[in-house]
Amino acid sequence: MSRKAIQATGAVAVGPYSHAVDSGDLVFLSGQTPIDSNTGQLIIGDIMAQTKQCFINLFNVLESCGLSSDQVQKVNVFLTDMSYFKEMNEVYETMFTPPYPARTTIGVASLPLGASVEIELIAKNKAKILKL
Repeated sequence: MSRKAIQATGAVAVGPYSHAVDSGDLVFLSGQTPIDSNTGQLIIGDIMAQTKQCFINLFNVLESCGLSSDQVQKVNVFLTDMSYFKEMNEVYETMFTPPYPARTTIGVASLPLGASVEIELIAKNKAKILKL
């Protein structure tokens, strides 16, 4: 089966990958860094501002898939410094409603373009939910 790729407005790809791939039951969203889609540049700001921009980009991709944050099942967060965890978590908490998606947070040595955070999502395909 070939991939059903989704390219979204309001998100930037900095390499040869799709913003999302629809696999039928699940939609896998590529990691988004805090790039302003209007300028194509990494935003200037603290970890809270960068985390918020990641979610803006991700939610634009979700919207292009016909989905919302309610369909998100799993989140992977990558931080270049685990001391950012508390501030990232404060923003994260405002992006979802309980019960929150499953999540993993991983400390990494570096991220593309010097970003401090990158976030990727896995969402339940709404079309499949409606058929159940």
